[in-house]
Amino acid sequence: MSNLKLIIRREFIARVRNKTFVVMTFLSPLILVGMILLITWLATLNNDEVHKIAFFDETGLFLSDFKDVNGIDYVDYSQLTLNDAKDSVVIKKMYGLLYIPNKQSNRELAKSIQFYADEAPSISILNNIEDVIAGKLTNQNFEEKGLDLDVIENSRAKVNIQIENFSGEKTSKMSNYVKMFFGGAAGYFLMMFIIIYGNMVMRSVIEEKANRIIEIIISSVKPLQLMMGKILGTSLAGILQFAIWVILGGILLAVTTSVFGIESQSIGIEQSLTLQEDNQQEVQLLLQDIMKLPLGTLVVSFLVYFIGGYFLYSSIYAAIGAAVDSETDSQQFMLPIILPLMLGIYVGFFSVIENPHGTVSTVFSMIPLTSPIVMLMRIPFGVHWWEVVISILLLIGSIIFMVWLAGRIYRVGILMYGKKPTYKELFKWLKY
Repeated sequence: MSNLKLIIRREFIARVRNKTFVVMTFLSPLILVGMILLITWLATLNNDEVHKIAFFDETGLFLSDFKDVNGIDYVDYSQLTLNDAKDSVVIKKMYGLLYIPNKQSNRELAKSIQFYADEAPSISILNNIEDVIAGKLTNQNFEEKGLDLDVIENSRAKVNIQIENFSGEKTSKMSNYVKMFFGGAAGYFLMMFIIIYGNMVMRSVIEEKANRIIEIIISSVKPLQLMMGKILGTSLAGILQFAIWVILGGILLAVTTSVFGIESQSIGIEQSLTLQEDNQQEVQLLLQDIMKLPLGTLVVSFLVYFIGGYFLYSSIYAAIGAAVDSETDSQQFMLPIILPLMLGIYVGFFSVIENPHGTVSTVFSMIPLTSPIVMLMRIPFGVHWWEVVISILLLIGSIIFMVWLAGRIYRVGILMYGKKPTYKELFKWLKY
């Protein structure tokens, strides 16, 4: 036990004193906050950009229908010839030219409209143009059939479905997306931590093996103790780094939002959304759904699955590091690690949000290689306590088995040099 403590202490100090570790610990929050500010700034620039679109209407039906909207200014070039309109658009470097030809029927007209532009126009702009034209032609069709447009407009029904559980509590329509955001963020961060700190363990083993230091260390320490010391020492360094990220990131985000006025912009957006009674009610329901989330359970589960998932995958990383001589040789063994993690993310985002209690979501939240990610994504939707307990017990059992398996590969691999092992050879090492 004393040897294990010394190894843990040695690995922890080696990690936290590493220049790269120190730099990235304090630089990562700056990069993250900088990315948030950059995205916000770019979104502001994108919203301020105005596209000028000329339209050439031979029918004369749409002259008063194309009105300036957010980001689009329409210019009437119908008094020119079509060629002159094209030349003018090119010279003035306008966004494009909409050509509406004169046809005998609305059906022919709908199929003959053209948009001239050097680059493909955005989907939102095309949708805006199509909505204007389709609305006008639809009203004309109604008039030709003798239908009263006012009667039709007043007869349109607006449906707003209210969601309520059997206990009488109302929920927001965006409730599932809020739950998916919290669960998805937890699952994604967990996957990134496993990859980052698992690679640290693997690189540490490869480095000591390449320097032949490992031969001296195992003369006084059992290979299993050495492997567990590396995993525990690196995990403590990772937890310290994550805690610093959370604290610094929170402080920087609070300071930058107050300095650059991002918070005031978001408040303005929220106020504009609450002008209408329906939107105000939806915002209130959304806030209620956030408050009703099992945030405490999610935080505790994140810590449990973080530790469990890290131990499970780090033991695999340690075994790979012991089996190879360089990081280049380790690539052939990385697929069995990356594939379950990516599968967990895929199942989480495409299955959990649609049916969090379905067969696919439930099964993958029990499989130890994917449960740390999938179960975290399911918890915001409400999971029975016994499901979480079973998932954790299966994860613990898998950790014990994987540590034993990796230990047998580790104790043989750390003394093997000069040859790339195959899966067949790794299986033979288990029998030694």
